[in-house]
Amino acid sequence: MDLPEVPEQVDRLDRTISTIMRRWGVPALRVSLAIIFVWFGILKPLGLSPAGPLVKATVAWIPFFDPDTWLAIIGWWEIAIGLTFLTRKTSRIAIGLLAMQMVGTFLPLAILPDVTFQPGHVPYAPTIEGQYIIKNLLIISAAMVLGGTVRHPAPARDGS
Repeated sequence: MDLPEVPEQVDRLDRTISTIMRRWGVPALRVSLAIIFVWFGILKPLGLSPAGPLVKATVAWIPFFDPDTWLAIIGWWEIAIGLTFLTRKTSRIAIGLLAMQMVGTFLPLAILPDVTFQPGHVPYAPTIEGQYIIKNLLIISAAMVLGGTVRHPAPARDGS
């Protein structure tokens, strides 16, 4: 069975939309990651992060600093991640910082299952905290897309 032919106007519109997405997708991804990391990061040292209690519970066992200090350090770390995602030249730094941060980000799934999963439903029914952590798979994937541009930049904005 053959698919119906697409009208020329629909095809033209599809090509235009696709071109716009190709031109602006990677820059939008850079800015989006920067906004998320800087915004969520600054909330931590200011004591305004809703993730603060989870972060503190996760780092309570780590020596050297108290949980409040670790929370501030993690916040500033996230700000650094966000700022370094803004340019292709600093993307490698961002990805390295992100890789280290993600280890700690996923840690509550293992050490705090009572917080990250619904009672009796480990590991398939996360709580809102667990969902908050698991959605970071998307951030890792976005970082992989940006990492793919460090040697070969995204297509030029002029459509080439």
